[in-house]
Amino acid sequence: MSAVRIGPYTLPNQLILAPMAGVTDRPFRALCRRLGAGMTVSEMLTSDVRLWNSRKSRLRLPHGDEPEPRSVQIAGGDPQRLAEAARRNVELGAQIVDINMGCPAKKVCNKAAGSALMRDEALVAEILRAVVAAVEVPVTLKIRTGWDRANRNGVGIARLAEQAGIAALAVHGRTRADLYGGAAEYDTIAAIKRAVSIPVFANGDIDSPEKARQVLDATGADGLLIGRAAQGRPWIFREIEHYLRTGERLPAMTTLEVEPIVLEHLAALYRFYGEELGVRIARKHVGWYLASLPDAQEFRAQFNRLDTTDAQSAHVRRFFAERHKDGEGVAA
Repeated sequence: MSAVRIGPYTLPNQLILAPMAGVTDRPFRALCRRLGAGMTVSEMLTSDVRLWNSRKSRLRLPHGDEPEPRSVQIAGGDPQRLAEAARRNVELGAQIVDINMGCPAKKVCNKAAGSALMRDEALVAEILRAVVAAVEVPVTLKIRTGWDRANRNGVGIARLAEQAGIAALAVHGRTRADLYGGAAEYDTIAAIKRAVSIPVFANGDIDSPEKARQVLDATGADGLLIGRAAQGRPWIFREIEHYLRTGERLPAMTTLEVEPIVLEHLAALYRFYGEELGVRIARKHVGWYLASLPDAQEFRAQFNRLDTTDAQSAHVRRFFAERHKDGEGVAA
């Protein structure tokens, strides 16, 4: 596995946790780092600093006490607002600023942000120059292959990014119109990699060690962004890292190994968010953890009705105790 550099930072491996709104909060980022991610990227922050007083933004803002390098993603469509957001995040401890031009969500694209920006290459260039000039830390960019399949302009955007001083580029192998449907394609990512000399990271449908190897070989990418496949399976980074390094798969995780990870994650959520919000956020994560385990549907329904941290933790312990006793279940 080759070393990956972003500005002055050398990552320990080629694997990066992709930013996901409502998922890659501080507890999840810390867990993925411990389980093998070489770097994590924060949830997307609006570039409109006037909105940073909301509870959601306040929880996403402090960065100073996280492991290095601390990468923070910002989104918006106004060059000066994005530049100001970049400056403010650096003041709060960000060491890498990532610009989102990959989010396909309507509520983002309708504001001429996210992947909607790829329709206006002149504005893209203006944004990139403004943000790079505003901060002394590396600026990275996340894009899709294009707006739709008839307009795959990822290569052109990549060249603009390199010219503007972008330090690294992540490319999701779908267009904005594809959303998350169908299969990701990697030919465009390979073309982007050939067109620029900055590090390029491939993203999209990387859900196993074998797929990780296949995508690296197909694209020539310097590294991989892994998003949805890490939901409920944060140990995927350790599995992929081992496979890329040795060519061998680690043994599948057993329920005895999964239980302490789930409980660790729940405890971190409760500490970070407090009782009421922590309990609500825990429900989706536990649902993801148990999605691959047999006979978990009824447990999940019961878990979602619990409204205290103690009750949730006790319920998780009972669920796993029954499976340990019966020798059931191996996590995917």
